[in-house]
Amino acid sequence: MRIRERQPATPAPAPTTPSSSPPPWAVRAARLIPLLVLPTGLWRLAMVCGLPSGYTATGFVPFETPGAKVWMLTLSVVCELLALLSLGLVRPWGETYPRWLPIVGGRPVRPLAAVVPAAAGALALTAIWAAMPWWWTYPHPDMTPAGSLLVGIIYQPLVLWGPLLGAVTFSYYRRTHPRRRRALP
Repeated sequence: MRIRERQPATPAPAPTTPSSSPPPWAVRAARLIPLLVLPTGLWRLAMVCGLPSGYTATGFVPFETPGAKVWMLTLSVVCELLALLSLGLVRPWGETYPRWLPIVGGRPVRPLAAVVPAAAGALALTAIWAAMPWWWTYPHPDMTPAGSLLVGIIYQPLVLWGPLLGAVTFSYYRRTHPRRRRALP
């Protein structure tokens, strides 16, 4: 009777397939991001419609030009669309291009194609909104006191946009980036 030598089992690599589901906190954070951006977009849309939205009569004059209205409308739409893109980091369409897209439809998304722009955006947004908590320390002579308070309140949530996007991006990276096996000494 021959006895076989048992080979030591090699540990299986940790599962990091793109189909693994995101953690619940990442899903909640990704859903929160568009809601954080919404109040400022609605405020700008009110200005596009001609409401002074907290500005004095003379302070609102520069916002009554057609160019300013186009800029505010464009800024509102683009910001909300960018905020909605954070959902792609926790949804299947962030891992596989939707089939209706020409050329790339149905193909897997390369993780770094999502991670690099999202991480750059997170860093930029964090830098852009870092001074917002000090809104009330700066003078705003073109605004009414109530308008300054309103703008300060509706812009404060944007301070969280960059850090939340960074956290969701890191979660996406961990789920989609294949881990490299370390060579055992």
